[in-house]
Amino acid sequence: VQLQASGGGLVQNGGSLRLSCAASGFTLNYYDVGWFRQAPGKERDMVAEINVFDYTNYANSVKGRFTVSRDAAKNTIFLQMNSLKPDDTAVYYCYAKTLARQYWGQGTQVTVSS
Repeated sequence: VQLQASGGGLVQNGGSLRLSCAASGFTLNYYDVGWFRQAPGKERDMVAEINVFDYTNYANSVKGRFTVSRDAAKNTIFLQMNSLKPDDTAVYYCYAKTLARQYWGQGTQVTVSS
């Protein structure tokens, strides 16, 4: 069972990135999934989530700029990030959870230069 996150990198202020999180060993369709992020010296905070009914929820700081989605055929979660700001700089972690279990990806670094 594994979540493999990818797509992070260095981008300029106002740029875009698309994060991916591929699941193996289990089927994402049965899980609520999403993304957290953790900046240096700060707590890990929820960024975006999508539940099994495809209802989405976003942190206020990213509403209108980020979009979370899932692709059942690819068994993958995505986070499209537009209009990136230096405050978005963090390690981004994907997760998948049910009432019984929870899985985390390894994290991918996103750095936004000013």
